[in-house]
Amino acid sequence: MAASTLRPTEHGQSFPIGATVLREGVNFSVFSKHAQHVELCLFDSPDAPKPADVITLDQAKNRTYHYWHLFVPGLKPGQHYTWRVDGAHDPAQGLLFDGDKMLLDPYGRGLAFPKAFSRAAAAKPGDNSAEAMRSVVVDPRSYDWGNDEAPRTPFRRTVVYELHVRGFTQHASSGVGADKAGTFAGLVEKIPYLADLGVTAVELMPVFAFDPQDAPDGRTNYWGYSPVSFFALHPHYSMAYRKTGNALAAIDEFRDMVKALHKAGMEVILDVVYNHTAEGGPTGPMYSWRGFANRGYYLLDPNDRSKYRDYTGCGNTLRSNHPVARRMILDSLRWWVREMHVDGFRFDLASILTRDETGHPVQNPPAIWDIESDPVLCNVKLIAEAWDAAGLYQVGSFVGDSWKEWNGRFRDDVRRFVHGEPGSVRSMPPRLVASPDLYEEEHAEPEQSVNFVTCHDGFTLNDLVSYATKHNEANGENNRDGADWNHSNNHGVEGPSDNAEIEATRVRQIKNFLTLTLISMGTPMLLMGDECRRTQRGNNNAWCQDNDLAWFDWSLVDRNRELVRFTRELVRHRTRQRPRVAPGHTLREILQNANLAWHGVELGKPDWGDLSHSLAMEARRPIDGMHLYVAMNAYTAPLRFQLPPTPHGWRRMIDTALPSPGDIEPGPELPRVGDATYDVAPRAVVVLVAPPQF
Repeated sequence: MAASTLRPTEHGQSFPIGATVLREGVNFSVFSKHAQHVELCLFDSPDAPKPADVITLDQAKNRTYHYWHLFVPGLKPGQHYTWRVDGAHDPAQGLLFDGDKMLLDPYGRGLAFPKAFSRAAAAKPGDNSAEAMRSVVVDPRSYDWGNDEAPRTPFRRTVVYELHVRGFTQHASSGVGADKAGTFAGLVEKIPYLADLGVTAVELMPVFAFDPQDAPDGRTNYWGYSPVSFFALHPHYSMAYRKTGNALAAIDEFRDMVKALHKAGMEVILDVVYNHTAEGGPTGPMYSWRGFANRGYYLLDPNDRSKYRDYTGCGNTLRSNHPVARRMILDSLRWWVREMHVDGFRFDLASILTRDETGHPVQNPPAIWDIESDPVLCNVKLIAEAWDAAGLYQVGSFVGDSWKEWNGRFRDDVRRFVHGEPGSVRSMPPRLVASPDLYEEEHAEPEQSVNFVTCHDGFTLNDLVSYATKHNEANGENNRDGADWNHSNNHGVEGPSDNAEIEATRVRQIKNFLTLTLISMGTPMLLMGDECRRTQRGNNNAWCQDNDLAWFDWSLVDRNRELVRFTRELVRHRTRQRPRVAPGHTLREILQNANLAWHGVELGKPDWGDLSHSLAMEARRPIDGMHLYVAMNAYTAPLRFQLPPTPHGWRRMIDTALPSPGDIEPGPELPRVGDATYDVAPRAVVVLVAPPQF
């Protein structure tokens, strides 16, 4: 390790952790229980091949408990730095210290990539000063939030729109200009589109800094589920960073985006990855945590600590219930709420947070309860992907009182029914009414179920009705990757078709999926571009496709403007009705008072048989007197449904088989229909309402 410079320093203090800007300089603090030698390396620029200063910390003066700290006078925001940490290298005991490697600050609030960045250099022996990412000193107090105010949209009125920051505007058709394409600034220009669509929250796929080289054969990690920091933004999503290399400008650009979305009435939810890191398995790179406290940050095999427990499918698993790792997660969440004004989080593979140090799920995991009970986080949205990659599936049983859950059962059961799979009709009633078979707790609210048919992981909605099988050849894994069971249907031709009948069927099926998602009780979520038939050409695992296969082609908005209109009106019907539902009512209370009835083509005679493909739901909402009837025909022939009697007759809100604009009526005046029966076309959904709502 290099010798220390003569730069004057002071002892500093162990808190706050990370780099903290004070009046006369910067205080640094990091955790490393077993370190024997620690150095702070200061760089003059993000591309400097060697540090300009190397400061050696003194165990007697610069260590308190397991925290190494010092104060460096004269340093300012924007300073680039890394750490070098040495100690025992004993893989069998889980100790992997390497004094040659440059390490990111686990609490670093800013991050910069050198032009020479190399994942390979961090994975092989030797000094990687020139190729290593650098942390950047940040002063969060420098930004003026003005009168920014969080929308605080209640879950009962929330419609989530999942998008990828880069993919949303990177396509040449986006019209945002080459400098803004694929950036936070580019997203700001598309806020009018999102506002017109009516969504109330954008769920951003990972914006934490990640390793773009964590992909095989020279491909790019596009999705970003490969974090190298839990505090720093991915700087390449910033127009300002691309132009100047200024990581501080990237932070301000993100804040500008949040402020603009808030002004438009939309919340910002971050997809966060607190289950693994980009350091991967034993042969992976050393970026940060592994070099500070491998045994504290990761779940290791107790019989051989050179091996990682892998419940994520990514080579390692964060030891989220260890005090130091748990504190880091909480501090990260607080940072994004306090300083970046984020409104909520979707936790990737959240079931990892329920595993103890042996990997077993526990009844009351500290990480989950710490997050839920934290006073800073009590007003933010918490959404769990309630499973992991090792078979732990907790949909309907995820720990906590405030957590909502991605409902994978809704996705699968609705897909099966709409595509006419045998035996699928029996699963539909609970999915339409917020899955009471899954959420049985007395305190559960309808919104606990986050309902979706598509998300980033899998087919787009267009591809769900256009491909019978996945087509992931472009990923370089001989089509072995991605889910094999998609409950999809190509309706006669694999992929694009010039057949007008097939295309009409596909559009109708897309409308069916959208309708069922947005009329069902629960919290609806839409995937970027599904409203205009965005396609990934049958690829259901586009994680490494940073190209037009995965980007949003904005020409589709005009090409499929009738479907965009349908989605917009559907969202408006949803949000127009939601405020009438009184808050605080549990799912059990609502269902007890909803006067639900299930019908088949004949009143009171639903067919639950394996060969049945039709169902009708009738509901009366006592809170506002709304009377609703939904007829679903997943059969290949038209069916005539008997209508329940109602004093003032039925009015048509939606018929997915009708051409636009008859497919969805904007209201408040809706066309009357016959009182006795309604003919529902093949593969169609009809929604009727009765006064006094209209």
